Amino acid sequence: MKVKKIAIVGATGKTGQRVLAQLQALEYSVRALSRNSEYPFDWTDRSGWSKALQGVDSAYVTYFPDLAVPQAAEDIRAFVELAKSLGVKHIVLLSGRGEEGAQLAEQLLIGSGLEWNVVRASWFMQNFSESFMLEGINAGQLVLPKPKADEPFIDVDDIADVVVAALTRTDLRNLLLEITGPQLLSFEACVESIAEATGQEITFATASIDYYLLGAKAQGLPDDLAWLINELFENVLDGRNESTTDMIEKVLRRPAKSFQQYVKETAQTGVWG
Repeated sequence: MKVKKIAIVGATGKTGQRVLAQLQALEYSVRALSRNSEYPFDWTDRSGWSKALQGVDSAYVTYFPDLAVPQAAEDIRAFVELAKSLGVKHIVLLSGRGEEGAQLAEQLLIGSGLEWNVVRASWFMQNFSESFMLEGINAGQLVLPKPKADEPFIDVDDIADVVVAALTRTDLRNLLLEITGPQLLSFEACVESIAEATGQEITFATASIDYYLLGAKAQGLPDDLAWLINELFENVLDGRNESTTDMIEKVLRRPAKSFQQYVKETAQTGVWG
């Protein structure tokens, strides 16, 4: 039996819009939640949360800007408590690998008494095409703080497929689903793949974290995002995530998409250059 209504918190985000589209195609009753939706939802303004969750049976939750930031755990605590009081039965939370702050939020959901799933994902491949790294790619040089480790980048479409499975399959309830791409890659190798696929000259360069953030803040980077970038490059990218999992194959019965597949498909859209 299908759930009554599924709320998508962050329905305009990278994973949210994909999960929303899949559930609508499967003819589930879905409520898209974002700051400008019919039922407005804003993590910085709790006044609209209750109306947004009224009549909802399950929810997919993404937190902006990231569960790693200090405020996230308290916001997730408030959200979970409210959701439970309103009769929400099941929450699927998108989390990040190796983030201590994110793990605090995960435990709040796991211990809530609700049915739950945590989808703990590695870095998105789409950060190269739909996020802060796109501008550098199209300028011909991507500059980042120096990464200390390689990363098993994951395709956002794979994340969305796992989330939809978690929302719609009762056999997956109350499981932590840690998902990655199939291979460890350096940021430099990723940029080289994009350059080769597009026929453009694109280089990768690094800067000290302080120099990088100084320039980013001068261009308007908000303080919370500056904190997050520092946390990711100084702490999370320290080697703790230099491993892959086979969870995508276990859940979806197919391999995770490779970075090469992602690059080939994305290059055809013309977003790079």
